Amino acid sequence: MIALEIYVSGNVQGVGFRYFTRRVAKELGIKGYVKNLPDGRVYIYAVGDDLTLDKFLSAVKSGPPLATVRGVEVKKAEIMNYDSFEVAY
Repeated sequence: MIALEIYVSGNVQGVGFRYFTRRVAKELGIKGYVKNLPDGRVYIYAVGDDLTLDKFLSAVKSGPPLATVRGVEVKKAEIMNYDSFEVAY
């Protein structure tokens, strides 16, 4: 298992991006959370195996239909224990 911190920029707030991310994460068995940042980006903390996280990142880079993803920054993170994947406020 590995953990990633993902920062997504572009038109990613107010377009259902967090709920899209939660749906994809739950389908793939990813644990963690997603939240909007004050600077207009979306932050994702995700825990899973390499292959599953690759699929997850591909979906995040596309986003939901109304989103325009302009950048995705990915960093390795410390693994924290989450039971599910949720939208944080």
